[in-house]
Amino acid sequence: MIFKLNYSKKGSDGCDNKIISDDIYKVVIKMMKKKIKECPDCASKNIFQNSEKGETVCRDCGLVIEDRMIDFSQEWRDFEDDAGASKRRTGAPSSQTSYDQGLGTEIGTTSDYYKLGGKDKDKFFRLRKWQYRISTAIERNLKVALAELKRVSSFLKLPKQVEEEAARIYRLAVQRGLVRGRSMESVVAGALYAACRRHEVPRTLDEMGEASGIEKKEIGRTYRFITRELEISIKPSNPSDYIPRFASALKLSPETQSKSVEILDMARDVELTSGRGPTGIAAAALYVASLIHGEKRTQREVADVAGVTEVTIRNRYKELIKKLKLSKEVEKHKKK
Repeated sequence: MIFKLNYSKKGSDGCDNKIISDDIYKVVIKMMKKKIKECPDCASKNIFQNSEKGETVCRDCGLVIEDRMIDFSQEWRDFEDDAGASKRRTGAPSSQTSYDQGLGTEIGTTSDYYKLGGKDKDKFFRLRKWQYRISTAIERNLKVALAELKRVSSFLKLPKQVEEEAARIYRLAVQRGLVRGRSMESVVAGALYAACRRHEVPRTLDEMGEASGIEKKEIGRTYRFITRELEISIKPSNPSDYIPRFASALKLSPETQSKSVEILDMARDVELTSGRGPTGIAAAALYVASLIHGEKRTQREVADVAGVTEVTIRNRYKELIKKLKLSKEVEKHKKK
């Protein structure tokens, strides 16, 4: 009998995750690779290793010295027709964005239909029909919802880990029956917004509403309901996360961007950011920094990029100037 020593396994992200540490693995390999030089019974050195049976045998006296050898070679397995063409150890990694997490089996594809004869075509269609009929209501819901989730995620250009987290949240919501009585699109948008908040990827409710076609009030209501029912802890949004996006859209220099982050840090120290919208305070800090560095942008331009009103920019701007005592610095650069 031959045993395989697994050093790593495929994770959900497609990467190899180590099961044991490198040091332990090296010690185990060293012990197992220690070759038997002579027979413990007759002291003969005529030793034969049978890799097919996983045994080490003495050819002189016939003693089976070892019967559980470990095969250190790679475990090449392939279950496709052209097994010799490709050598893969594992299949595709599991993914939350697939309704069956990538572990299900589908009976053929449309391209296979044209390779079959008359009776086989009828059988093919019957099998596919019954495969669809035996699927559960949750699976049918996930097929449609996860396709919508991928579309919205692609529109917002979200990272893969955010998409996976949103799919996991939506799957939990479906299993708990939280989707009943709500539109599928609003739950998908709420799950995506929750995933963005968890991974600190700055996306506003306005952007989420534009991508999904749902009102931002409905998305916010669904988001709060899902996080409360699933007990998902989410930290408050950090205004500094929005600075790079806004600065890039306004084509501001790195110095202005760094200054705006510095202003936000000062505002946080005096508790000026608490109780205020993160996008509004971030846009106002960027507006103040642009005035200080002589890259003036109008309040209208900043408001359009941040998705807030000019009144919000003006109010946050006055608070920053007054509390942080930046009026002299702004006036000095205005004169220049």
